[in-house]
Amino acid sequence: MSMQSHLAELEKKHKALEQQIHDCQTHPAVDDLQVVELKRKKLLVKDEIERLRHGPPPSVH
Repeated sequence: MSMQSHLAELEKKHKALEQQIHDCQTHPAVDDLQVVELKRKKLLVKDEIERLRHGPPPSVH
């Protein structure tokens, strides 16, 4: 899988998580813990996207 296709997949996953969070927040019966878990996953995906876009941080020697 090329980096571009991997990045595109991560962006799709990020948008899907965003939609799930929105759906959960509009239904009052949803457990708050579920929303927190979805937000955590979304943040991890966002961090991975940023890491791929900008590359690893420079090493200090």
